[in-house]
Amino acid sequence: MVYDAGRFDTIVIGAGHAGVEAGLAAARMGAKTLMLTLNLDMIAFMPCNPSVGGPAKGIVVREIDALGGEMAKTIDKSYIQMRMLNTGKGPAVQALRAQADKPIYIKEMKQTLENQENLTIRQGMVDKIFVEDGICKGVITETGALYQAETVIITTGTFMRGKVLMGDLEYESGPNNQRTSVKLSENLEELGIELTRFKTGTPPRVNSHTIDYSKTEIQPGDDKPQGFSYETKEFIMDQIPCWLTYTNEFTHQVINENLGLSAMYSGAKRGTGPRYCPSIEDKIVRFNDKPRHQIFLEPEGRDTEEVYVQGLSTSLPESVQHKILRSIPGLEKAEMMRPGYAIEYDAVVPTQLWPTLELKKIPGLFTAGQINGTSGYEEAAAQGIMAGINAAAKVLGKEPVILDRSQAYIGVLIDDLVTKGTKEPYRLLTSRAEYRLLLRHDNADLRLTDIGHELGLISEERYEQFEKKKQLVEEEKARLRKVTIKPTPEVQAMLESANATALREPMKAYDLLKRPELNYDKIDSVIESNEGLSADVKEQVEIQIKYEGYIKKANEQVERMKKMEDKKIPEDLDYDAISGLATEARQKLQLVRPLSVGQASRISGVNPADISILLIYIEQGRIAKVAN
Repeated sequence: MVYDAGRFDTIVIGAGHAGVEAGLAAARMGAKTLMLTLNLDMIAFMPCNPSVGGPAKGIVVREIDALGGEMAKTIDKSYIQMRMLNTGKGPAVQALRAQADKPIYIKEMKQTLENQENLTIRQGMVDKIFVEDGICKGVITETGALYQAETVIITTGTFMRGKVLMGDLEYESGPNNQRTSVKLSENLEELGIELTRFKTGTPPRVNSHTIDYSKTEIQPGDDKPQGFSYETKEFIMDQIPCWLTYTNEFTHQVINENLGLSAMYSGAKRGTGPRYCPSIEDKIVRFNDKPRHQIFLEPEGRDTEEVYVQGLSTSLPESVQHKILRSIPGLEKAEMMRPGYAIEYDAVVPTQLWPTLELKKIPGLFTAGQINGTSGYEEAAAQGIMAGINAAAKVLGKEPVILDRSQAYIGVLIDDLVTKGTKEPYRLLTSRAEYRLLLRHDNADLRLTDIGHELGLISEERYEQFEKKKQLVEEEKARLRKVTIKPTPEVQAMLESANATALREPMKAYDLLKRPELNYDKIDSVIESNEGLSADVKEQVEIQIKYEGYIKKANEQVERMKKMEDKKIPEDLDYDAISGLATEARQKLQLVRPLSVGQASRISGVNPADISILLIYIEQGRIAKVAN
């Protein structure tokens, strides 16, 4: 029996990493928001490795924070280790990675949700999307509760028709033996939404007391205080190390002898697994020339002895997992607390979405997170905040927010999904971004804080601090343009210590800083110091000066591409009316329905000749005639 359970502006289904960001963003923008989750104790749960960040992903977390999201703040309150990766490389690929205290992360995020104005949290299973006249109007739960709303965001992760696979053992379940959602999948198919089947996996967890750490290599955190959020001022310095060990020939022999028992290779697996986070079986088969593979031992928290065996994701039977563990140095006597497993689940084919993450077929219905075919907490959270922003904007009569590829990795992620789709769980990589020199860890605030502030997600106090930082950066750059450094003995000694060429004549500090061997602090040591500048201001000054030429070229490329992005295409354009388009291009354009010529040019199967025809069609003004 269905009963009226209340009215909201926005409903979020799920409270994982996408769901929490979606709910918080919508509520903070002023939309009356309901969040429905299967289990209130599993909010922001980490079913796979207990970490946040890494290459590209760490930059995404900074972008979420710059927009006013929560992931960065929560991990900064709950990490047990923090490291900056790729410090030996340029700033375009540097990124933070934090090891999380999993229980504390959940606790902190749950408290944030419970204290958020405009946000109601309830435990419940959604079975059906309530649709009238083709428009989403709310949801119906298994208990018959009808919650009405103008917008709904589905963030169910890997729970839709989830199935756990371990050897020949197979049973319906979400991650961590949670309930799985079956009827919602069936309902989406009834509504004409195309679903696909993906797979992910997780490794065993072992008891820390049973690990012989003397046979492993310590992986400590950084000594330098740092965090993901621009608002974090206090840092956790009492860090816990991770440990590194390796598989060996005997490990590989055990796996090869039991491949037929793996759900990955026995035929039980139907979903497509993640290319960039493969199971140990995949690694052994695909990289059979490698004598060993890295295994990281990652603590799951300060108050638990569970250790995550990173790199050993598997769907082999439990008995074989024991043998594998015992073959690895340091784990010979390790007691397995939880076995690894694979999980299959339903995902939405993401080319059915607009760049706002709203489904084209059903206005008012949005999807975000792993349901859209991605892997990773960070990719999920990024989609969540954008879906929350756009769902609230739709309700509140505001313009939608679509980040382009030159603004953010978030823009790259969503554009890739809705324009190209994905045949396997999608993972963000720095190589996916053509403007990665512009999309750096250090400048996420400069790229996105204005947007977050305009949406009401960034406080006035934080925005004032941001404006002050920008001012200080520009003032210091201007000062360095005026300061002349002469070839004094002190200067020559500094240059010699840095293995830099000696000065033959005076040079401006601005130009001297461009030398690759020098940094801001070395220049500052031989000129009158600008007291009181924060480390992040100095970092920004140095990067902007040192990479000035490269940044200028990248911005010129952005401007050229922007002309294509500015050529808009009506949503309802009839591509059959455009003569000369190749059949494949016409079909792909009809499917994706790009909003600009720039987006159209990135669709697989649409070649430059098709784009030329489309441009001519636009320039002749025929789109306007057809649209009218």
